[in-house]
Amino acid sequence: MEERAATVDHLEERAAAVDQLEERAATVDHLEERAATVDHLEERTTTVDHLEERTATVDHLEERTTTVDHLEERAATVDHLEEREATVDHLEERAAAVDHLEGRAAAVDHLEEREATVDHLEERAATVDHLEERAATVDHLEERYQRELETLLHRLHLQDKQKLSPADFLKIVPPVKQDHETSEEDLAHTFLQRLMMLDYRARYIPVRQDSAEVSHSNPVAELDSSNTKENVLDALFSTNVNSDQSKQTHVHPMDVQMAVFHCSDSFLKQNMMTKLSQCQYALPLLVPDPVTLDVECPLWTFRQIRKTWKTTQLKGHSNIVTMKSLPICKAETPMVSFFRLGSLSVSKSQLMNTLINERHNTFFHRNCPGSTRSRLLMDGVAEIAWYCPAGKPNDAFTDCTAFCNLHGDALSIEKQRKILTEKSSVNVVLLPTLKKGDKSAEVISDLLKSPKPLICLFTDNDCGAVQMKKGKYKMGVKDRSQSDVSEELKRIIREILSGSETSFQLETMAEVSGIRVDEEGTACQKGKSAAMETVNLLQGMEVSKIKDKFLPCHGRLWHEWCRIKKELYHLKGNVEEDKSEKQQELKKIREKQRDASCSELVKLFTESLSSLPSTDKEYFLKWTQMLIDALSTDDLMSILQSYDKKWSEVLALKKKHIKSNLLKRKQTELEQISTKLQSATFGLEHIFREMGQIYEAHESLQKQTKKDQTDWPKYPELAAELMISGHPMELMDGDAGHVPLTWISSLLEEVIKRLGDQRVFVLSVLGIQSSGKSTMLNAMFGLQFAVSAGRCTKGAFMQLIKVSEEMKRDFKFDYVLVVDTEGLRALELAGNAALNHDNELATFVVGLGNMTLINIFGENPAEMQDVLQIVVQAFMRMKKVKLSPSCVFVHQNVTDISAAEKNMEGKRRLQEKLDQMTQLAAKEEVCDAECFSDVIAFDVQKDVKYFAQLWEGSPPMAPPNPGYSESIQELKNFILSKASQSDGITLSQFKSKIHDLWNALQK
Repeated sequence: MEERAATVDHLEERAAAVDQLEERAATVDHLEERAATVDHLEERTTTVDHLEERTATVDHLEERTTTVDHLEERAATVDHLEEREATVDHLEERAAAVDHLEGRAAAVDHLEEREATVDHLEERAATVDHLEERAATVDHLEERYQRELETLLHRLHLQDKQKLSPADFLKIVPPVKQDHETSEEDLAHTFLQRLMMLDYRARYIPVRQDSAEVSHSNPVAELDSSNTKENVLDALFSTNVNSDQSKQTHVHPMDVQMAVFHCSDSFLKQNMMTKLSQCQYALPLLVPDPVTLDVECPLWTFRQIRKTWKTTQLKGHSNIVTMKSLPICKAETPMVSFFRLGSLSVSKSQLMNTLINERHNTFFHRNCPGSTRSRLLMDGVAEIAWYCPAGKPNDAFTDCTAFCNLHGDALSIEKQRKILTEKSSVNVVLLPTLKKGDKSAEVISDLLKSPKPLICLFTDNDCGAVQMKKGKYKMGVKDRSQSDVSEELKRIIREILSGSETSFQLETMAEVSGIRVDEEGTACQKGKSAAMETVNLLQGMEVSKIKDKFLPCHGRLWHEWCRIKKELYHLKGNVEEDKSEKQQELKKIREKQRDASCSELVKLFTESLSSLPSTDKEYFLKWTQMLIDALSTDDLMSILQSYDKKWSEVLALKKKHIKSNLLKRKQTELEQISTKLQSATFGLEHIFREMGQIYEAHESLQKQTKKDQTDWPKYPELAAELMISGHPMELMDGDAGHVPLTWISSLLEEVIKRLGDQRVFVLSVLGIQSSGKSTMLNAMFGLQFAVSAGRCTKGAFMQLIKVSEEMKRDFKFDYVLVVDTEGLRALELAGNAALNHDNELATFVVGLGNMTLINIFGENPAEMQDVLQIVVQAFMRMKKVKLSPSCVFVHQNVTDISAAEKNMEGKRRLQEKLDQMTQLAAKEEVCDAECFSDVIAFDVQKDVKYFAQLWEGSPPMAPPNPGYSESIQELKNFILSKASQSDGITLSQFKSKIHDLWNALQK
């Protein structure tokens, strides 16, 4: 077994050796194969080397080929360049030829330019020659215009004078003779005096022929009487008239108006414009300066004008009528502007009058009395007037509408024409038929392109109205009646305005470039900024709260002081103790007033009054009043409307003689509205009342008063300056029913310091509210009392009017002192407290006057009868006060002032009523007076005057009745003739009389 095993092992070893040998054999085979491969590869390597040599040879050949190609290309390029070089040589030759030609062309151009320059210079020279001719013509025309202007001013005695001012007319001057011709040198003053008296005939005043050179109406030329019939027939066809052409015609009425306008200061201009507006005349809106020819808009002159109208609007099936009352500067209205292009046979102004007021010449036209061909100052003036509807079916327009009229040929007045066309809602142009190339055609073409509506009125065409396109109309006016043209024109304007939203406001004229506005003046601006600083304190506050916050002294505290003061005169029981107690109460109120007297409003107001020069101060006062009015206008209008409605209800119940609870309730409601009205009324007079109370409080506590912030000692000085310059000052506070004696005494003492102790004739005026009293005084003396501006301040106001030098020889006094009552109400409309105040006010005013005008609306004196009974009774009671009152009754709004029999009957009835009244009063006072004239000097035959009604037609478009201004003049002459028999009294006597009369009234 072991041997076998050994054999096996041996065999396995041999097998392993065999395997090893086989592996070695395989390796040998493999190596042999590798050797063969190496041989093969060596052969390949030899082949590769050979091929690489061949490749290098090929590359070398290709490089040579490329070089050959490159050389061939270079050869071609050289050929091309040689060709180009030949071309360049050719072109250079051509260029040299071109340069030569261009040089020749430039020389030609230069010569042509020189030739054109020569032509241009020749044209320019011709233009220069033409312009020099034109300039010479313009210079000649300007020289001629200036010469004519100087002549005009010389003829009217307005040359080399200071500007006319209100002070020139706020004085007693010789009366205007209504029915006499005036001399030419007095024409301007007569015009102004009659205008101030609301006489619209002031525009045409017949002139007395003082100079042989002035022709008022051309005398009729005569033919030689020896002429045969044939010669007369020849003369009939001849156009030659042997009249003396060297004679001057009389001054054109509008030249008088404009000359006065240019020669007046801004305050007189404002008064003048206000009166022109009341006379329903058009007012200058754009005015060329006669010297510089700059265009000015006199905006300041419109500031006092207020217009009232009633608009009609259709709501549902009914017309709603609304009343509006606005300062005209604030009113936003449509504006219709009228122009003429060229010289026309139709009067534009006359046509405009038919649209506004057929019975009144609002715009002066060629057919008005006194018109002449020689008009100097109106060309280039644009006048404006407003149509104010009355809320009636026959109104021409349903809302207030402005109408503007550019005088002269609008072709040559480009600046004004452009301003008006820009501002208008409708433009109306009068012109002859257009021809291509006319300047008129250019103007019309521009207007047709404009979005503004346009109406063309052709004066040489009789076609009816045609709408060419929306808003553009044409119409002929030749051989057509003016009323037909007017009606058709109204219809078109109404149609345009019904769809128009554009409106015009006077105040926006301040924004127009290229014109001067009078309010831009330094004095006006200073006055305005001071006024705005003062009034800005009050913005956004109710009027009643303004008075409580800024004017605390003259309100509740002053009323309380007055009540306690009156109680001092009627003490009962323990008199000394009550008297001492009440005096302590009065002192406490004065202390409260003193402590409350540092109001910012009064401080700013008095600082401006004391620091501003006189002209700036005047502007300041007017601006302050206007700005204050603007605060309360809306409130006042609504309260006044409810007051009028309630007043009508009370009157209706009174007429039915119904004394019921309903009447009492209505009267109470009326009193409540009246109180509301009083608190909503705010004016300069309230600020002066406050100043008076601050002064009285400090003066009464002077020993205790330390140096404080107010300048109260200066207040009487400031008020005296204003009174001397023509401002009304309050004498009695009718709301409190008291005279602030300390304040009034100091005020009059300051007036005496400045003027001396002058003699005055005191003219008192008594009349129920809304009886036309203020209008009468303003027209008679040129005063500036507020007329129906919604003022409801109750009191007595005094105003000084100087007697002019030429009138002093007829009088024994230097001034007329007008004492006017404001706010007296008919007795049936007043409550008990108001009655007592009214009666004291009336008695005080009548007692002060050397003469009293008693103004009654209509012929029935019943409204004044009860007041007069109280007055008579009071006089009987005050026997110790030496009074010698006289009175004149003025019945206003009398329909037939010429009926003598009717007037005699009226006078007899008046005398009876006055005597009955006196007898009743005499019984109560145990006095032996039998008739009215035993107490108050009165002659029924002479001292009763009847006034024509104020308006000539129905307001708001009616002008004043000329008969009214005649009545004013007659009454003024009558007053002055009676005054000439009086010595008047000195200012110091007047001051004492106020004290005595008021103290006697309290008892």
